[in-house]
Amino acid sequence: MATINPKFGKNLKKYGGFNFNACYNCGNCTAICSISTKDSSFPREMVRYSVLGVEDEIITSTKPWECYYCGECSTHCPQDANPGELMMSLRRWLTAKYDWTGLSGLFYKYLPATILAMLAVLAGVILFANRAEWNLESMLHFGHLFEMIAIATVFAVILAPNLVRMWYFTIIKAGVKVPLKTYLTALNDLLVHMFTQKRAKDCDDNHFRWLEHLILVFAYLALLFTTVFLNWFGTENLFVIILGYVESALIFIITVDFVKDRIQKKKALAKKSQPSDWFFVIWLLLMGLTAFLVRLFIDINILESNKWMYLFHLMVLAQWALIIVPFGKWTHFLYRSFAMYFVKIKSMKSGVKVKK
Repeated sequence: MATINPKFGKNLKKYGGFNFNACYNCGNCTAICSISTKDSSFPREMVRYSVLGVEDEIITSTKPWECYYCGECSTHCPQDANPGELMMSLRRWLTAKYDWTGLSGLFYKYLPATILAMLAVLAGVILFANRAEWNLESMLHFGHLFEMIAIATVFAVILAPNLVRMWYFTIIKAGVKVPLKTYLTALNDLLVHMFTQKRAKDCDDNHFRWLEHLILVFAYLALLFTTVFLNWFGTENLFVIILGYVESALIFIITVDFVKDRIQKKKALAKKSQPSDWFFVIWLLLMGLTAFLVRLFIDINILESNKWMYLFHLMVLAQWALIIVPFGKWTHFLYRSFAMYFVKIKSMKSGVKVKK
């Protein structure tokens, strides 16, 4: 029997949920949702669970991740219960539940905690530069090492254990038992959804946003590879240099459009932005811009006299790698991909055909 938590709604409001208690179960949101099926009710089921405070049903569900927030449900809700924003809030809540460190929940709920963490990283960057005696060659060398170490450490120590916790909640706790072969067979779905987020195309009038996300994912991963493994800031290979310029420019251009949407608030997705949403798009924008400028300063031979530019880029990079990637909205990209993987696994066990 499911346990009711009467304080769940109050807690969820700290993650951005609001007015969902106004829902009177009319079913408009499910009727209008383009990815809702007879087997998968979006987002009505999650709204009811949230109102009732049935935490166990929510934490074992992948449905909040299956929603791509086209906003039609919120636009057509007669009670302004904003089911689309509720699904986003549930994703933040689930992220906090998966995170074994507890920092995701802390940063989502308390803005001062995020700001203090950002300032601590900034202080660390300045201390690093001082220890390197403000020598540009040393800072570039150790900055490059930091990227490699940070990526490996964050994944091994934080993200991998969190994914195991997600698997436990959505598969083991949900009572799904499948052979190892099923996990291997379904791997194709994990890779497809991770790199293309293709189900977002099922949302009506969402093709351009899906295309932007597709380009952004490939540009971001490619820039990560170019900077870390091809040492973009240290190479003299013309192809690698041009490739890095193109990748960083694409990231900057697309994130400028995302920031514009959040400022204008014309789309349902951008009307109720939380601090974590702003940190994600602004820091991603700064990542693309500062990486572009650092390489430009290298090529026109003025970085030595403008070391502040590299320090600014390193600050953005460190805050991104140590705070936003493991504990912020970046994780939604990872958890959503694995959620679709788990959906496939569950469907293979039950024999129910799911909409890809």
